[in-house]
Amino acid sequence: MSHADDNAGTRRDFLYYATAGAGAVAAGAVVWPLVNQMNPSADVQALSSIFVDVSGVEVGAQLTVNFLGKPVFIRRRTAEEIAEARAVELSALSDRDSQNPNRPGTDASDVNRTLDAEGEWLVMTGVCTHLGCVPLGNGAGDFNGWFCPCHGSHYDSSGRIRRGPAPENLWIPVASFIDETTIQLG
Repeated sequence: MSHADDNAGTRRDFLYYATAGAGAVAAGAVVWPLVNQMNPSADVQALSSIFVDVSGVEVGAQLTVNFLGKPVFIRRRTAEEIAEARAVELSALSDRDSQNPNRPGTDASDVNRTLDAEGEWLVMTGVCTHLGCVPLGNGAGDFNGWFCPCHGSHYDSSGRIRRGPAPENLWIPVASFIDETTIQLG
């Protein structure tokens, strides 16, 4: 084998590697816009966290806001609603998970589902866990909470499923008080 054959092989190898490298860069240039377009748009990112003024919500009233395309119920419960919800035994519940990302892995006792320790503020996503309908509130249903008339799911005053086809309690979004009258969702 001559020295010229060694150089030819080296040049050939270089051309293969250069072509493969250019192909990889070209493929990346084609694929990147397709992958990048799957990222959330600026308007969606801007709405990933909202602030809700609850200073005007009276005891016993509910405010509904739109968050990430879904209704969120913000209820300021009465002392009677709190006492009724806290008196429920876990054994009476079909879903014993709090469904609360603010307190992950906790049971569905009322204290684990409310925004504050006193239990006055309840914040839940207002979507029935059966087929995604919006339940009626303000003491509706057989348990003085929410009722989904589409298929008959009854939720209590803590948003826990008590009767009907819904498999889970109403979900609780990530939420917190940032001051005495403002709740941050997300």
